[in-house]
Amino acid sequence: MSTSYSRNPQAYTDGRKAFEFDSGLYNHETVKQVLVVAQHGKCAFCESRFTHIDYGDVEHFRPKAGWRQEEGEPLNQPGYYWLAYEWTNLFVSCTLCNQQFKRNFFPLQTPTRRARSHKDDVAAEDPLLIDPGAEEPEAFISFREEVPYAVGGSARGEATIRILGLRRAPLAEQRRDRLDHIKALRNLVTLGGPEAAEAQSLLQRMQHDSAPYASMTRAFLR
Repeated sequence: MSTSYSRNPQAYTDGRKAFEFDSGLYNHETVKQVLVVAQHGKCAFCESRFTHIDYGDVEHFRPKAGWRQEEGEPLNQPGYYWLAYEWTNLFVSCTLCNQQFKRNFFPLQTPTRRARSHKDDVAAEDPLLIDPGAEEPEAFISFREEVPYAVGGSARGEATIRILGLRRAPLAEQRRDRLDHIKALRNLVTLGGPEAAEAQSLLQRMQHDSAPYASMTRAFLR
C-alpha cells in the first residue's frame, strides 16, 4: 500500500483521489507471454486467435481503476486496486473485446455485495460476468451453429454475451468459416473412405481447448 494511501485512506476509498498503477508490471512482456501460452494464444473472452495480427491487451477481470454496473453510468471509484497485480485477475484478450466491449464493466447480480476495498472479500460477490479462469463458460453459454445463447436462459450467460459483444457480426463470420470447415470434415467421416481417419483426427483436435472457437465446435458436434 502506498504511503499516501496510508496517510489519507478515506480520500482514496471514496474516490476523491485515484490510485496510480505501474503498467510496466502487469503489462510486462513476460507476464503477457505467460498469459498467451496459458490461453493457447486465444482471447480469454471470444476464443479468437489474435497474436498474428494484434498485440492484445492484458485485461483486468475486476477493473483496477474503476467500475461500471450499467451502461451510461459514470465511472465508480475506486476500482479493485488491490487486484491490479494478481494473476487470478489477469487475462490476455483481443483489443476489441477489451477496449470496445468489456472496458470497465463489472456488474453484480447483487450490487450491495460489491467489495469496496482490500478489506472486503471478493468471494462474497456474485458477478454477472463469467470468469473464464475459475468457471466453465460452457455451463452458461452454448451455440446454435455460430450463434451463442445462454444455456437455460442463464442471466450470467446472457450478460456475458451482451457485455462482451459475443454476437457481433465480424466474430460470427469468423465462427461461420470455422463451422464450414467442421461440416466438411464431418461429411468426410460420414462417407468413410481413405480420408475419414484423418478427418476424424482433425475434428478431435478442433475440439481441444487450444483450438479457436472450441466451445462452438464441441456444441455443434454434440
